[in-house]
Amino acid sequence: MPRRHTLTHSDSTGALFLTIGLEYAWDKVNSIRDEVLGEWRLDGGSLIYAVSVYIDQGEYNQSASARRYETFRRELPLAFTAIRYGDRYLFDVYPELDRTPVIVNFVSSYPLFARQESWGAFRDYSILP
Repeated sequence: MPRRHTLTHSDSTGALFLTIGLEYAWDKVNSIRDEVLGEWRLDGGSLIYAVSVYIDQGEYNQSASARRYETFRRELPLAFTAIRYGDRYLFDVYPELDRTPVIVNFVSSYPLFARQESWGAFRDYSILP
């Protein structure tokens, strides 16, 4: 630790791009801010996988922020599967990481969307048998 994941995608091809490093790959983040940022973190002595998704900070109206929020909610399982698969060698060495809780922080200026949610554990997103 630290071990951070920056997941971005291409709007034109739909391809996903995962960067794994000590820091987030801010140079891969575009102005639309549709990336998924995640990191392993200790929380009260327990390991969690903390995720941050950027909905807005006031630059969108509530309707546009609602669409962004719903899009993230729909696409997060695919994002977690991509992160789990992309860092599969880490999970091979430390299989207990599959039991790590995934906690998502939705960053928004609207209280309706600014929330923290539990999204299960990484084992829920493994495509391997």
